[in-house]
Amino acid sequence: MRLKEYGTEAIRNIAFVGHGGSGKTSLSELFLFTAGEINRIGTVEEGNTISDYTPNEIEKQISISTGLMHFEWNGSKLNILDTPGFSDFIGEVKAALKVCETAAIVVKSAEGVEVGTESAAELMREYNLAKCIIINKVDNEHSTFNETLANVKDRITSGTTVITYPAVEGINFDTVIDVMKMKAVTYGEAGTKKVSENEIPDDQKEEANNYRTELIEKIAETSESLMNKYFEEGTLSDADLESGLKKAILSGAIAPVFAMSSTKGVGVNNFLDFASQYFPSPGDTDGVEASLAGKEEKVLVKVDKSGEPVIFIFKTISEQHVGELSLFKVYSGTVQAGMDLLNENNNKMERLSQLSILNGHHRKDISQIVAGDIGTVVKLKDTHTNNTLASKNYSVVIDPIVFPEAVIRGAIVAKAKGDEDKIASGLHTLHEEDPSFNVNYEPDIAQTIIFGQGELQLSLAVKRLKERYGVDVDLIEPRIPFRETIKGKVNDAEYKHKKQSGGRGQYGHVHLKLEPLARGNGFEFTNAIVGGVVPGKFIPAVEKGIQETMSKGVVAGNKVVDVKVTLFDGTYHNVDSDEMSFKIAASQCFKKGFLAADPCLLEPIYEVEVKVPEEYMGDVMGDISSRRGKIQGMDSDGHFQIIKAQVPLAELYKYSSHLRSITQGRGVHNRKFDHYEEVPKDIEQKVIEEYKKSREEGN
Repeated sequence: MRLKEYGTEAIRNIAFVGHGGSGKTSLSELFLFTAGEINRIGTVEEGNTISDYTPNEIEKQISISTGLMHFEWNGSKLNILDTPGFSDFIGEVKAALKVCETAAIVVKSAEGVEVGTESAAELMREYNLAKCIIINKVDNEHSTFNETLANVKDRITSGTTVITYPAVEGINFDTVIDVMKMKAVTYGEAGTKKVSENEIPDDQKEEANNYRTELIEKIAETSESLMNKYFEEGTLSDADLESGLKKAILSGAIAPVFAMSSTKGVGVNNFLDFASQYFPSPGDTDGVEASLAGKEEKVLVKVDKSGEPVIFIFKTISEQHVGELSLFKVYSGTVQAGMDLLNENNNKMERLSQLSILNGHHRKDISQIVAGDIGTVVKLKDTHTNNTLASKNYSVVIDPIVFPEAVIRGAIVAKAKGDEDKIASGLHTLHEEDPSFNVNYEPDIAQTIIFGQGELQLSLAVKRLKERYGVDVDLIEPRIPFRETIKGKVNDAEYKHKKQSGGRGQYGHVHLKLEPLARGNGFEFTNAIVGGVVPGKFIPAVEKGIQETMSKGVVAGNKVVDVKVTLFDGTYHNVDSDEMSFKIAASQCFKKGFLAADPCLLEPIYEVEVKVPEEYMGDVMGDISSRRGKIQGMDSDGHFQIIKAQVPLAELYKYSSHLRSITQGRGVHNRKFDHYEEVPKDIEQKVIEEYKKSREEGN
């Protein structure tokens, strides 16, 4: 069967975002069922939804990666991207919002705005998208639709404008009043698809009229000509209302609000009717910002199906029997199976061998995909998330998704020797699938470190390594990359290396001066030899001996920094002196001088920014102080307080989880390295003792 093809103007790309548990996956399932794409409604509890299909999602009953779905409604093709609500997977949300024109924020009617709602709203503003609000679970016995509506208006967007609201909320919720249609729409039992439109009951008419007047006034406010018409005629014609509403949603002046129940299926058709008619198509936007390949110059890529082909890879999925699936959006042109495009990020050609569209992990092959639509292609050789593929005639690179900085780190230790290569390739694939998860081997501490957005994300990475690649690893607290330096000066450290063992011996003799440098200045070596007491050919060996010792450390096995060393005297032997002798002499002399120059340990200090509701501020500040943190300042952002502090990295292990627990999941933080600072003496002593102990044990 040949799949129906849609023009750009018929496409609606909608990302479902919001706090975990708000019902995004259940709503997606309901839409697919209502549109006839599936014939039974799966549930998150039973683990049989189209969107959450991976074993980990089924087991944990949460979305871990974005699910892509599509269906037809009233001649439009709706692409729904169901994103995770858990903050560990915020990278998935950013990727989905990048390729959508509309963000649907799903809010629970009883709980109102939660931390995940606010995070999603921030990202939505970053991408400057059209938005709508779904107040879900209006059938909850504690539902407070009006309070939640006021909450959203106050904290998410002042453009909230009611399109549907509950006739009665709570367990008897089965009817919405639609202020666009000015009808009461009653739904039968979930799964029956029974919907009836009736006149609005008398006791609801006043409220419905008020909401409709508010809608018309908001539309009129968006343009002078509409405002004049409204003043002259007291209302707007249907044509003005329709075109004005479309523009107001696109500009963000209006965020339509819908009352729904994902368990009872109430309000679904009203939402779909509205979305297909009023939400922007990709062609309604100005296009997407890009750079000309290899240049700084910016261009706007217009969404035009007859333009040169340009596609952007926003997500990679690794499927066991299929290989890598690259999810992409066509920004310009029409792409066809078998087409060759150039990867503008690495200059390699790629063939789009097999194009398909997705419903969860169900793929349907398709011959072509037009500008504005979202599709997938299998087995690209050298193309990854954030890459742009384009025609040779139009070399543009679409601005990449900026993934969030990591807020948690852990060290990976293989349980079995010889698994290192498998682990490295597995971690690389996990990073390809979710670029907010990163991996790095850190030679300073000789550990492989994984970074991410939360403990769950890191523990899932470990689980996936075992499930997919059969490798067992432990996730442990990473070592801290301390540094060693000196506070005092040593004017003359001396060491003579002399060895006689029959035949040619070894002889090297040096005098060094050691002094501290300002923080961050690294290492400085000065050759102050006069009269050739140490021949010039041995000077590089002296410097090398010092640098090798600095890289291994003197007091606790950490890299030495911020030291100036001057070689000013020494002696040599005509026969027995060689480079190795001087290297050894310099190394031992440096150690001797270092220990005499008041050595100390330095630790990395991170700049931490914590965002919390006001009521948790005292607890969070107290906790930061208990972690040897120094509060640097405070800012406010709406209902939130932003605490800026400097905290030692040694005190930040699992901080994101701890912060969640002391703020009931409402605190978030970010961090970045700032500088190195001297370690307090008691902690320094502990670190040195642990180092000595591990050396005695042969580690």
